[in-house]
Amino acid sequence: MDEALVSALEEDYTRAPISEQDRAMLDYVVQLTRDATGIGPADHERLRSVGFDDRGILQITLIASWFNYINRVADALGVGRE
Repeated sequence: MDEALVSALEEDYTRAPISEQDRAMLDYVVQLTRDATGIGPADHERLRSVGFDDRGILQITLIASWFNYINRVADALGVGRE
């Protein structure tokens, strides 16, 4: 991946030069991470409108949820702390 793109994504993905599909996916992942209870049918429709099918939505949800879970476990156990 291009270093400039990686830097832009790390700094602020909402201003990075990415596709509408990638932006919608990242918006969904951020919402899922911040407050999954706030996700509803409109969020899934937004993903569908940019080309994701139900399987894709499930995969995005599972992967993001797994990363959130494993990071919280690691944080709780102090993994990676000095």
